[in-house]
Amino acid sequence: MTTYTSGRHGFALPVRAAVVSERSAERFAERARARRRLAVRQVVIGVSAFVAVGSLAWLLLLSPVLALDPARVAISGAGTVVAVDQVAAVVGGRAGTPLPRLDTVALRDDVLEVPGVREARVMRDWPRGLVVELVSREPVAAVPEPPSTSAAAPDGPVAGFALLDMDGVQVGRVDVPPEGLPVVRVPVGDARTLRAVLTVLEALPPDLLGQVGEVSAETQDTVTMVLRDGAEVVWGSAHETALKIAVLQALRAAPASAGSAVFDVSAPTLPITR
Repeated sequence: MTTYTSGRHGFALPVRAAVVSERSAERFAERARARRRLAVRQVVIGVSAFVAVGSLAWLLLLSPVLALDPARVAISGAGTVVAVDQVAAVVGGRAGTPLPRLDTVALRDDVLEVPGVREARVMRDWPRGLVVELVSREPVAAVPEPPSTSAAAPDGPVAGFALLDMDGVQVGRVDVPPEGLPVVRVPVGDARTLRAVLTVLEALPPDLLGQVGEVSAETQDTVTMVLRDGAEVVWGSAHETALKIAVLQALRAAPASAGSAVFDVSAPTLPITR
């Protein structure tokens, strides 16, 4: 019991001491327990999230589950020039690398170093494979190689034939030109004339290209073709190729000119046959 003095005359009145009710104490205790439960829950969630992220990172970046298996690599488009085993060897150097970590751009660059590969595309094939699509440098012309490049005449003896693709890149060498491949004779080292001849060959439709037995040119404006039936085609430059093709095909099909020995389409609007 305590006393409390109040008033002018200082009367002392009995006052009960302040206490916390049992209900309030229960509420405070419940709040404390709730805070502890929340803290524990946050810790559990944080640990669980850390474990989940770590497990996922290990699964994607380190585990063998998504590791590249060379047996699951599909290679297409090798054509007649590219050695598939060389491409497979390049890809095999990445064996065991998880696909999410595999640098497909760097791998593509390495595949492009394989002889005969013109273009390449590398795609992941989940969960452990790759698809490698190639564009090969197919030969379109056989160019005679003289015994001595220092003094070579276009019609002189040859030591073999270099096989060139449409870009003028050598993709092989043979002693005898392959059947169906035109022989191209241009001055040695004359890249512009060679480019003009290859441009003409690239533009020819397959049926006409198959008829070409030999192409020669002294300059880029004097392209001449000899067809497999013996007919000579004076083509001129690589300009107006589409029109020249149409004119030549029309002349070869017309009864009046079909049997001509020479077809001059160098000026396609004024063609000459004889």
